[in-house]
Amino acid sequence: MQALAYRKGPTNGQASSPIARPVDKVVLRMELREFAEQILFAQTLEEKLRCPASITDERPGQAVMAPEMPGRPLELQFKPKHTGKVNIPGVHDLERPEQRGRLLHFFANHELLATELMALALLRFPDAPPAFRRGVLQTLKEEQQHTSWYLRRMQECGITFGELPVSGYFWRSISPMENPLDYLTGLSLTFEQANLDFARFYSRGFAQVGDAETSRLLERIHQDEIGHVAYGLKWFRKWKNPQQSDWEAFCRQLKFPMSPQRAKGPVFNIEGRAAAGLDREFIEELNVYAHSKGRTPSVFVFNPFAEGHIAQGKAYTPNQHQKLLQHDLENLPQFLCRQDDVVLVEQRPSAAFLTTLKQAGYVVPEFVTLHAGRIDAAEGLRLRKIGGLSPWACGPDSQELFEPLLPNVTSGSKHPRDYYNEDIAKLYSKEWSAALLRRVLVKCTRDSAESIGVPRADNHPISGSECWLCSEREVGVGAGTFTEAIERIDAIRRRGHQKVIIKEALGVAGHNAIRLLEPELLETQRRWILSAVENGRRLVIEPWLERELDFSIQSEMRPGGLKLIGYTGLLNDWKGQFRGNWAWPGFSHRISLGLERLFPQTPGIHKIILSLYSQISLVLEEELQKVGYRGPVGIDAFVYRTVEGECRLKPIVEINPRFTMGRLTLELMHNLAPGKMGTFRLISRKLVLSEGFDTFSLWAQAAAERLPPRREGEPVPKLTQGFVCLNDPERAKVCLAVFEVNEPEKGIRPRMDTDERR
Repeated sequence: MQALAYRKGPTNGQASSPIARPVDKVVLRMELREFAEQILFAQTLEEKLRCPASITDERPGQAVMAPEMPGRPLELQFKPKHTGKVNIPGVHDLERPEQRGRLLHFFANHELLATELMALALLRFPDAPPAFRRGVLQTLKEEQQHTSWYLRRMQECGITFGELPVSGYFWRSISPMENPLDYLTGLSLTFEQANLDFARFYSRGFAQVGDAETSRLLERIHQDEIGHVAYGLKWFRKWKNPQQSDWEAFCRQLKFPMSPQRAKGPVFNIEGRAAAGLDREFIEELNVYAHSKGRTPSVFVFNPFAEGHIAQGKAYTPNQHQKLLQHDLENLPQFLCRQDDVVLVEQRPSAAFLTTLKQAGYVVPEFVTLHAGRIDAAEGLRLRKIGGLSPWACGPDSQELFEPLLPNVTSGSKHPRDYYNEDIAKLYSKEWSAALLRRVLVKCTRDSAESIGVPRADNHPISGSECWLCSEREVGVGAGTFTEAIERIDAIRRRGHQKVIIKEALGVAGHNAIRLLEPELLETQRRWILSAVENGRRLVIEPWLERELDFSIQSEMRPGGLKLIGYTGLLNDWKGQFRGNWAWPGFSHRISLGLERLFPQTPGIHKIILSLYSQISLVLEEELQKVGYRGPVGIDAFVYRTVEGECRLKPIVEINPRFTMGRLTLELMHNLAPGKMGTFRLISRKLVLSEGFDTFSLWAQAAAERLPPRREGEPVPKLTQGFVCLNDPERAKVCLAVFEVNEPEKGIRPRMDTDERR
């Protein structure tokens, strides 16, 4: 189909007042092409809204090129492209007539744009089937009527069309259409489908403020839009690839910068879409689809084995269980995101699963699929501006993955070294964490001595550390050779600690450690130590302590310093391996772990420990600034019981310069109603089988029946109770992440059961 230039758009300076010019006598009969030209190129509103009594389509003519913009009076010409988003009033603003008028002004421009785009389609595709062109004409006439209705109500609210800026986004996005399928995808299934949400939502909003007339008008438009979407869907199905589902064809046909996100409004109208004939798959996929509509997104990825890559470099390969674990949990960064952000995954979560998360009140971000662990060169993400890069952990693997996106980053550095380098790698070492703890303890001892007889301003000096704080003897020590390791073990045992734990300084969480619980070193333990040091791995050796309470402190290193995010309890098994986190109300500023029960001999222990962590934060902030680290930081800690039966605090077990499940728990807590407790757990297949279930899905179904999610409150409902699966139980292979919301007294106890302690 040949496209010919036909006519330029409006000339600057040609302004006219809408509804002010005298209207020419009514034209009784007009050719469709002439009618479309009148609407597209006329520079008065009267001509754009005028419709003859009879229209014929006997001379469709040749195709025309789309003008840069349609003909319009000066006051209705599009605002400059980069002058920012038009903010439309919300439902809470509709009590005031002028705000109602502003909203109707926004709607009127959209209806006028639709009218102009339909006129353009008639001129662009003169060879389209006559039945298709008749349908476009009928829809166009209804859009003219909608515009007129909005103009009348707008003027009654004291607003004149054109006194506010109008956007040309949809014109710029849809007018380059190359074929009728582009038109149907961009206008009928995007622009008009979104109006199903806007019209229904604001119809109810106007009714709430007592404006019944506008409410009825919007409901009538809503019914018309159902018909418009149904018309577009009929022809879309006729012309799309029959091998593709409606949803697949829709996503493939949309042209950048359009995305399915533009086909949604403020509240998703399932009933309207079903009435228009959209199938269940399409409705479910669109409901959970997310894509930035303006804010520059940050990009997240779940890479839990960064420490393995740091320790072993290119030689590191996760074992099969670890690969399956990463596969199962790869969507978890979605709970760290805002709605416009992006999560990279190997397999996008199913629409059915994402729907359950949305119903529970959690944001569903955009998911972009990796190809063989890399961002595909054809992937649109490489063409978009990126607000920031947020791997689960900064390491050589995330550095390699994100390198293609660095040129697009708009905030922060574009240099790979600023996201990961040798200095940042040192932060992952357990030996580095032990050295920092030793430095803190030395400082506490010095401050304690200096504070004798000298009151501190906060009235909570860190004094009497022998009563509640561990000593340097409980701090891990490094070893690089077999001889050094044996010497460290013997020294710890001479001090009275028979049980010892040895960890690789760099190792994947929960792995690369052995416990020496027997009186003498076993041959298997000797071989483990020898193998580690011969492969160049440093070890950290420390006493095995009988833990009473595990917890974590979650922070974020920002340009302005280290910011506290909050505190969580830790659920670990008797080996110290992670099983879950829990958080109580007030998690952002209180530890809330029952410390008074564990330290009855130390009044005010809660405030004393908070003071300690304030000092630790200052020391840690200084260290992070030295290496230029920005991002999440977690500190694991625990309270243990001595052989004499007294409790002591080990304030730093290890420091994690990455996201952790504790940080994830705190982000999940923001969706909870006040006063509720949240518990995050990782459920293994072994546990599921032990409880009599064959699959994760059956186990999750029973758990949800026991504690179904419930949301209450206004204006945004929050979870008051419930069991929520955080990854898809239908797809899980080895692990299911779950979150349980309950009253604090009904939550999981913050300590291990006796039979777990062996």
